[in-house]
Amino acid sequence: MIKDIIFDLGGVLIDWNPAYVFDPLFEGRPKDREFFFNEVCTSDWNEEQDAGRPLREATELLVAQHPDWKQYIEAYYGRWEEMLGGPIEDTVSIFRQLKEERRFKVYALTNWSAELFPIALDRYDFLHWFDGRVVSGEEKMRKPASEFYQLMLDRFHLQPSTTLFIDDNKRNIDAAAAMGIQCIWFRSPSQLKDDLLQRGLLQ
Repeated sequence: MIKDIIFDLGGVLIDWNPAYVFDPLFEGRPKDREFFFNEVCTSDWNEEQDAGRPLREATELLVAQHPDWKQYIEAYYGRWEEMLGGPIEDTVSIFRQLKEERRFKVYALTNWSAELFPIALDRYDFLHWFDGRVVSGEEKMRKPASEFYQLMLDRFHLQPSTTLFIDDNKRNIDAAAAMGIQCIWFRSPSQLKDDLLQRGLLQ
């Protein structure tokens, strides 16, 4: 019996993609683009900001290490708002239906810079529908650390066995499942809807 549902945000409810900025910047230069994301602005680097490192510090660190890429490094956070593609409307509709049925409490657990999250709060009304949310940058920890999930459970008095977690990152899903949380690995809104219907969580 599911009582509480936790949504990830980026890639599930919000379309966020650096390609919106960097595909035009690296047009006709696929090898440079590949190098930039594999060796300069890497996922590991970005996740440190999700865990609380200041954006300015992160940018200055990379510029010092890769001065030839200064223009592109500074574009990462300088043009960050352009990476927001908008709501994933079909998932937002599912979220709305879950809220309207009033059978569950619905929460958000997101890896997101504390400096940037207010932009999303201003832009997307549905972020204010949650019964509670935990933002990695505010807590100085992030998925897939078990401590981050435990913080979520403790803060809102959730039981793993009656909580469902939805995330598009398999690594995050595996970490939550290891703690006894029920999970759906998100690949598309239609797949999520089918999974929720099969579980009897949507009417």
